Amino acid sequence: MALTDADIHEATALLDRYVSAMVHKARYEHSVRTAQTAGDLCRRYGLPCERGYFAGLTHDMCKDMNEEVIFLLAVQDNLPVSDLEAQKKSLLHGRAAATVLKKDFGIDDADILEAVRFHTFGCARMGNLAKILYIADKIEPGRPHSSPSYVAECMKKDLNTLLLSVAEDNARYLKTQGKTLAPETADLIQSLQKEL
Repeated sequence: MALTDADIHEATALLDRYVSAMVHKARYEHSVRTAQTAGDLCRRYGLPCERGYFAGLTHDMCKDMNEEVIFLLAVQDNLPVSDLEAQKKSLLHGRAAATVLKKDFGIDDADILEAVRFHTFGCARMGNLAKILYIADKIEPGRPHSSPSYVAECMKKDLNTLLLSVAEDNARYLKTQGKTLAPETADLIQSLQKEL
């Protein structure tokens, strides 16, 4: 279903029950905080809050699945699988979630599917809802480096400046952890640096 204002509340209630059954308690709580943060960001940047909430609620719904199941769901979008994703298939959980939303729940809202699909790494040409979900996932108040006051400070920035700041912070964090920065995130950072 396309998520119109009339049916988004019903779809959110349905998916809330599904997500709470599919993921561990801590991940569900993270998903709710991400949904709330995405809703607040949508309000700040002029998008419908309910769409941000829905995307935030569903973004990690496949993350606790077996890696092979995640892979099989993700590749149904016919996008290439990077070397990084092939090595750690759980990184495909956003793509898997977009597939489940579309195939199992009939959600065909392109902006929501894009946001859920690309929330892990981001991508250079994503729309505003996808930008908001990427940010919300990284700054929700349950994250170790975050707090309500940090989120309030973030919301003072324009959307692309905030996106660049969050993506650069994520890149620095990954470097300190000895983890690989996804090429998609590097492309996102470079495109924003050129734009800003």
